Amino acid sequence: MLRHRRKPKRPGLPPGTLVYTGAPRTEQVQISVIDYDAEAVREKPDANTADCIPVASPATVTWVNVNGVHDATVIEAIGRMAGLHPLVMEDIVNTGQRPKFESYETYAFIELYMLHERKDQAIDIEQVSLVVGKGFVISFQEYEGDVFTPVIERIRNGKGNIRKMGADYLAYVLVDTIVDHYFHVVELAGEKMDAIESQLLLDAHDEVLYTINDLKREVLHLRRAIWPMREVVAAMDRNEDRLFDKKTRIYLRDVYDHVVQVIEMLESQRDALASLTELYLSTQSQRMNEVMKFLTIIGTIFIPLTFVVGIYGMNFDHMPELHWMFGYPVVMGIMAVMALGLVLYFKRKKWL
Repeated sequence: MLRHRRKPKRPGLPPGTLVYTGAPRTEQVQISVIDYDAEAVREKPDANTADCIPVASPATVTWVNVNGVHDATVIEAIGRMAGLHPLVMEDIVNTGQRPKFESYETYAFIELYMLHERKDQAIDIEQVSLVVGKGFVISFQEYEGDVFTPVIERIRNGKGNIRKMGADYLAYVLVDTIVDHYFHVVELAGEKMDAIESQLLLDAHDEVLYTINDLKREVLHLRRAIWPMREVVAAMDRNEDRLFDKKTRIYLRDVYDHVVQVIEMLESQRDALASLTELYLSTQSQRMNEVMKFLTIIGTIFIPLTFVVGIYGMNFDHMPELHWMFGYPVVMGIMAVMALGLVLYFKRKKWL
């Protein structure tokens, strides 16, 4: 029996933190089967495990798409029909595995991550598993979604080479679709960085720093999910079991270039986030310097005034100014002239 490992509980996070979590769990496994060749397409959207028995046909390509991997009984039944190794079935059921490529005698096993952005700006990281053999592909999606809808439409409409090529090309198209989503998510992170930079120039309050730290965690999670894809695509290209044709390997190299490009974008965003943190700290330091400058100027103006007040606050009997009729207004006038003179001097020096 397959064992479903319990995931560790996630510690509490402050409000507004971008949380990496899966979409609502699909408890009921949904299976669809598409069998096609250059001439026709045969679909069975509501299939069961019995429909997965003829997973390969010499003349056609069969794609079995499974939505929901949390029912170990169903996954085990499909695995037995397809002749999958028990460790492969365990990796499919126990999500959170590192992306990888493994080659077996009659099939190849690919595990990778699909990225989604929800409306609340949280990132869904979904595990997608692919089993590629001669004439068939079995895809296991962790949650129900429309990730591969464009691929299904391409098969139905016969666009491109997908109906003319084999199962290896279908596997390439599925991987390429996932990598294309990487670009979308990474570009959205870049838009958030631009908004943060604009906010920093307007008002560098404490909430901006929290947003920068949240975005740093987001980019770090993206990097952890995408970085191993270089090894996965490279292993698919180097596979020596003849599961991937030479024509398909050319397309795989293009996917590899796209993965490298995404990683380079993430590295640039990490450097830019460090620059944003430095910009925030320098803005805060500048604001503090302005405050200290203002307080210093006020203190400098009042120092001579305090000196005059201190002199006439001494308790001596023989101070002639104390007995003058105009002593008080004269002293107040002198103090006003001193203060005004200092203000004009500071303005001339452009300190005010």
